[in-house]
Amino acid sequence: MSTRVVVDPITRIEGHLRIEAQMEDGAIQQAYSSGTMVRGIENIVRGRDPRDAWAFVQRICGVCTLVHGLAGVRAVEDALDYPIPQNAELIRNLMVGAQYVHDHVMHFYHLHALDWVDVVSALSADPKATSELAQSISGYAKSSPGYFSDVQKKLKGFVEAGQLGIFANGYWGHPAYKLPPEANLMAVAHYLEALAWQRDVAQLHAIFGGKNPHPNLVVGGMPCAISIDSGSQAGTAVDVAGLERVRNILAQMHDFVEQVYVPDTLAIAGFYKDWFKQGEGVGNFMCYGDFPAKGFGDRSSYLVPGGVILNRDLSQIQELDLHAEDEIQEFVASSWYDYAAGKGEGLHPYQGETEFAYTGPEPPYEQLDVDSQYSWLKSPRWRGKPVEVGPLARVLMLHATGDARMQELTDSALRQLDLPMEALYSTMGRTAARTLETQYMVEALDGWLNQLMTNIRAGDLRTFNEALWDPKTWPKSAQGVGYMEAPRGALGHWIVIEDGKIANYQAVVPSTWNAGPRDGAGQIGPYEAALQGHALADPEQPIEILRTVHSFDPCIACAVHLVDPEGEEVLRVRVR
Repeated sequence: MSTRVVVDPITRIEGHLRIEAQMEDGAIQQAYSSGTMVRGIENIVRGRDPRDAWAFVQRICGVCTLVHGLAGVRAVEDALDYPIPQNAELIRNLMVGAQYVHDHVMHFYHLHALDWVDVVSALSADPKATSELAQSISGYAKSSPGYFSDVQKKLKGFVEAGQLGIFANGYWGHPAYKLPPEANLMAVAHYLEALAWQRDVAQLHAIFGGKNPHPNLVVGGMPCAISIDSGSQAGTAVDVAGLERVRNILAQMHDFVEQVYVPDTLAIAGFYKDWFKQGEGVGNFMCYGDFPAKGFGDRSSYLVPGGVILNRDLSQIQELDLHAEDEIQEFVASSWYDYAAGKGEGLHPYQGETEFAYTGPEPPYEQLDVDSQYSWLKSPRWRGKPVEVGPLARVLMLHATGDARMQELTDSALRQLDLPMEALYSTMGRTAARTLETQYMVEALDGWLNQLMTNIRAGDLRTFNEALWDPKTWPKSAQGVGYMEAPRGALGHWIVIEDGKIANYQAVVPSTWNAGPRDGAGQIGPYEAALQGHALADPEQPIEILRTVHSFDPCIACAVHLVDPEGEEVLRVRVR
């Protein structure tokens, strides 16, 4: 019997993603991924000064604010061939690298761990046995029986009061949960630890960018002046004291990642090894490349190289040209947009159009018309092929291009789990790759800070290049792409400048690559491919769908609040 399982919204935060799964004999036959909110910032920035674009496009998302802003800045710098000082590049690397660590840890504990961890089961755990388990996998200081007993009492208080709060609406007791109570209690404790930890590490963005979220950026470098003085006369956060604070933050990152995050991932993965055999996407992977050592124009100096892997073949890396009109294109056959040349056309972002054309059912609705248009996401393709982007793509790219440290981290983790390399092409493999990348990135951060300190000691305090700031120096027409490896994957902002103003702007974000709907040729994207074949233990509680989709770390858009001119809330939407 064929039935349709609907999950909407599917994310605990960053929602507006709907999954409809067509079931046949208890398994997913076809899956449909729908972005349920429109994004129109591309239209909002038209006609504006390109130097202001970053401040608008940051608002595409309230979590990924740095990376959207930086992609917008880089787009203008690429269009104008605008070099920036090395210190600015190092500061950008530090900020983006810190966001990787912050974002990946937050995703694991607060958006994904509860797909594997039964919170209520932790109430029956033995705190002494939990302590022994924690100490067997890590030397983390907070692993005493008393510590876990206190966490358990706090959790019990939530349950008895009927106020699970952040743990509400879970599928507690679901037969798909496999962790013993002690592992569940350990994970819940670290969930709470991560909430406190993230507040401190977010300060790095405030030191370099003035605030977080939405740190300050500038075309031509970074807006933070460097002072070699300390104390009240420094006049900037980036002085001796500020840089020492950055070093302390990096030490906190190291400690939590190595002592908590990595051991927890390996421990949980050991109980769910069957999830290393399901959830593969389309088998194609793409990286734009990022983290330059010798200027953004020198792609050979990138820490993460760019390229495309087709059909899992790590022996051949396809070259990538983000300017070439026949490589990256967006299609709208299944999307609520129109193109002037027709819905069957594919457009490179330089020629991209954002023309809304909603043809879906009137909300509220039970099912989408998946034989027509069913998403506000477009369908990006590389040379006509769907590709997966994100941590797994980057880990595979680093491994394939001979990065010794990533090969060491990957091979070590697979040995501990007694799994082959092919296990990475899966739901749990995607989750493990994110953890390995975090370990890799937290080590790279130290190198960038050391280089910045070396430059400062040598007397180089430059963070901004004024050479092309005046629009009078710009060409009449210009176009460029600001690309980067955001935590969730390849992010690109394409800009066309005419007479000093933005004539066209298109952003193709990681979750569009992964969550986009079918194209005109019927090809499915990574989300839809990864869900096919999943058996659901209980269609009323489809935790299997959550596990696989959350393994991509979806970020469709942040919530939108409606307020009146005085700032008072006008409307509140509650999702039961």
